[in-house]
Amino acid sequence: MSTPRKQVILGAYLGGVNHHTSWWHPEAGSQIDFSSFEHTARTAERGKFDFFFLAEGLILRERAGKIFDQDIIGRPDTFTVLASIAAVTEHLGLAGTINATFNEPYELARQLASLDHLSDGRAAWNVVTSFDAFTGQNFRRGGYLDPADRYVRAEETLNAVRALWDSWDAADLVADKDSGRFLARPDAGAFAFHGNQFDITGRFTVPRSPQGRPVILQAGVSPQGRAFAAANADAIFSPYGKLPEAADFYRDIKARAVAAGRAAEDIKILPSASLVLGETEAEAIEKFHAIRNEQVTGQTALILLEQIWNRDLSGYDPEGPVPDIDPDPDAAPIIQGRAFLHQDRFATVERLRQVAETKKLTLREVVIDQFERGPLVGTPAQVAEQIDSFVQNDGSDGFILGSHLVPSGLDEFVDKVVPLLQDRGALRTEYTGTTLRDNLGLPNVRSAVSADV
Repeated sequence: MSTPRKQVILGAYLGGVNHHTSWWHPEAGSQIDFSSFEHTARTAERGKFDFFFLAEGLILRERAGKIFDQDIIGRPDTFTVLASIAAVTEHLGLAGTINATFNEPYELARQLASLDHLSDGRAAWNVVTSFDAFTGQNFRRGGYLDPADRYVRAEETLNAVRALWDSWDAADLVADKDSGRFLARPDAGAFAFHGNQFDITGRFTVPRSPQGRPVILQAGVSPQGRAFAAANADAIFSPYGKLPEAADFYRDIKARAVAAGRAAEDIKILPSASLVLGETEAEAIEKFHAIRNEQVTGQTALILLEQIWNRDLSGYDPEGPVPDIDPDPDAAPIIQGRAFLHQDRFATVERLRQVAETKKLTLREVVIDQFERGPLVGTPAQVAEQIDSFVQNDGSDGFILGSHLVPSGLDEFVDKVVPLLQDRGALRTEYTGTTLRDNLGLPNVRSAVSADV
């Protein structure tokens, strides 16, 4: 018996202004005007994507005390944007990155359940953490959280939010006009959650939402992060865009999910990828190199490497060799407010040096070569093959796609690649589910579990 063809999950990503975007391009639009969000969301829905995804920025980044002025645009409030998109779409999931460190469970549960109601079951929460005092200075508690405790708080936040969602059963809201009976039980919405981070009791004001629980997204590469995601997330963002390391990550997360008492298919693996299409492969490759050369200026390259070295590298020539000094992980961060994604600074520096030597690359060229998020480059047929083959070979369950051009960068993919994926039987031609969980192939959670922890 042949194995059923996996369906490709697609998410559309619209980020802030950074080294992945070309905000200066003549065709580029605003990254804060609603028209940009609307265009991207409508395009994604036209392409039968599963969800629209927003990142989050809680503070303007700084380098040596000076802000990145580009951060001033492109980071509006997530819930406001997603609620607005809910009004101009019908099927597209609405996924937002919301910090578990600087938000309270009651507020998070209420906002996400409200979005799920307003969108008829399309809400998703990307759970992220923060521990640095720089970001914390914008909040009452400040940077109080030890890095080792970030997942402790995240897991307890998520458990508390779920307890609030579960305080209502799907059948609690009767609203029987003939009998005048509104609630099925008088204690609907009552909750009590007692933990190390939170000790809360009360009544939750939002009835059970269409999905029961909005979809949970998470990103975790460290052993602690992988364990948290495998036990709690419905989907996890993978940092791996190439086989076989992507397949190794895929198997690890699925195995961890099973070990946590879940079904392997109840967690989806989704790497992000950029797109460059051409009429020929040579044209696509030429376009890709031209775009990356425009995106990664000398200054951009130095700033990106300063995240790794944690040193002032402004005296180095971007067109010269990779710095020969060692990183300084113990110094105060030269880049504030930007997440450091590399687990080992020294190992990362050594890898960059080896790449530079092997490929004969300058500092800027190394950044161009190593800081791209899994590009999909080629003709429409080639990109369709890349996506389908990657998913069928268990590199992932799909992709989160973004473009250097906002808001029209997704149009060409939807017009030219989506039909080819549909012809392969790897992508839906129509939405069949009524909620995001349905479309992702995840179980709905409609009945209460327990609100007393």
